Amino acid sequence: MALILRGERSFLQAVSQLGYSNPFLPKRIEFERAALGGDFTEGEPVWSQQVDDPERPRINVWRIVERLERVAEQLRARLSEGAEARAQDLVLYEDAILLLLYQRYYRNFFEAGFGPAAAKTDSARWRFYNSFLGDWRHFFHIDGVRFPTGHDPRHTFACYRQIQLAFEQVFRDVIGSSMPAARLRASIWQSIFTHDMRRYRRTLYARMGEFATLITGPSGTGKELVARAIAQSRYVPFDDQRLAFAEPGGYTGAGAFFPINIAAFSPTLVESELFGHRRGAFTGAVADRTGWLESCPELGSVFLDELGDLDPAIQVKLLRVIETRTFYPVGDTAGRQFQGKLITATNRDLAAAIAAGRFREDLYYRLCSDQVTTPSLAEQLADSPGVLRELVCYMARRVAGPEADDLEREVMEWVDGNLGTGYAWPGNYRELEQCVKNVLIRRNYRPSRTAAEDPVEEFARDARAGRLSAEELLRRYVTIAYSRTGSYEETARQLGLDRRTVKSKVDERLLGALTPACTPRRRFPL
Repeated sequence: MALILRGERSFLQAVSQLGYSNPFLPKRIEFERAALGGDFTEGEPVWSQQVDDPERPRINVWRIVERLERVAEQLRARLSEGAEARAQDLVLYEDAILLLLYQRYYRNFFEAGFGPAAAKTDSARWRFYNSFLGDWRHFFHIDGVRFPTGHDPRHTFACYRQIQLAFEQVFRDVIGSSMPAARLRASIWQSIFTHDMRRYRRTLYARMGEFATLITGPSGTGKELVARAIAQSRYVPFDDQRLAFAEPGGYTGAGAFFPINIAAFSPTLVESELFGHRRGAFTGAVADRTGWLESCPELGSVFLDELGDLDPAIQVKLLRVIETRTFYPVGDTAGRQFQGKLITATNRDLAAAIAAGRFREDLYYRLCSDQVTTPSLAEQLADSPGVLRELVCYMARRVAGPEADDLEREVMEWVDGNLGTGYAWPGNYRELEQCVKNVLIRRNYRPSRTAAEDPVEEFARDARAGRLSAEELLRRYVTIAYSRTGSYEETARQLGLDRRTVKSKVDERLLGALTPACTPRRRFPL
């Protein structure tokens, strides 16, 4: 008697692929369709939270699990009766059971007391975990059967919790049914689990803290939200003796998140915040201070926002941290070890900063082993205009609660009547959120004078699209370079042009857009 019958093999193969797939890539839909055949329900091309029916994207998964419940018991019965099973058939069985058990238990982690605010009694956790172990033994402890993978129930339990946490974070917080939003969700998932979840489960789960993550994208596109999702979804071992995850306070110890906005501090204070200092190390250092690198636990993360503003001297020290995991507090000669994960973000063009000598190339290559790019709101709307209503609905629920439906209608009416569908939203999601709040309070929103599209972003888009003549390309590029150097001579040197050519190409109108309106216009040296 064979373990897998002819009519079951294609279903189990699809289930096997589904269980290890990135849930936010379109490929997942192909696996669901292959598993269900004619029972598959067509839906959205990407898996995103639906504001009207948040459970709708899971319909096909539930149908797969219903069938899997029956097939799993049939396979187990055949194994108990001595069915012949090749190694690859046993792997298909393992994969099917792992997906089945995940779907059985993922919904109840919070209720069982394994959530962020675990208030349940030990007995509730024991009942939950013992139920899991009972199912585990039922399917994997079969006389005479030796499974090729040898899964460990404690490690699997920890992986289940991590997968559930990561999915809920990404699914809940990254809103939008557009392909740019789908790619962002998939990219965050890969930052957490890599593209190969089998390899992650085997070995990489314990090493992901060694890889720095660089998040790039325009201002106001949710880079810190991405950083938090990655930081708060790290793997945490499960201790089955204490019925707790390894960090004190349960799995939440892994969510230790230390954000530092580099642009908000002077270089001295950034260094102190990051590395710590000793008393008397500089004026105002009246006591020892422990920096975030030292405070961060092994399963925590330090997040450096506005990386492009990092002082060159601190760049050298940060490079040492990445290469050796060692750092020194300001004014101290005793080294410390950084044990956590480093996440950085910037809206700057780091390639241009490297070319201008403002950012170290060796540091860049140490930081970009894993890179996530957040899309602008304009990119989402260009792909799917309906995303605007989805985002407004989401924001309205967050700021207005039970009045969300009325607020959503007011905001959409105001936007349609005053900004129109072609408005670029240069402030991205942050601007849209302010629009929602302004309409809530004043039934009005006035874009700021500086809310014109970023000239650098506009230039890059037009250049990629081939819409610029050679003369226009040079004029705009020279103006952008001059806005950063403030000197005709330095701009000429960097671009390899004559000073008079630079001066003739600088566009004062564009230069005004590149200079923040809220700060005094400096006088550029000639």
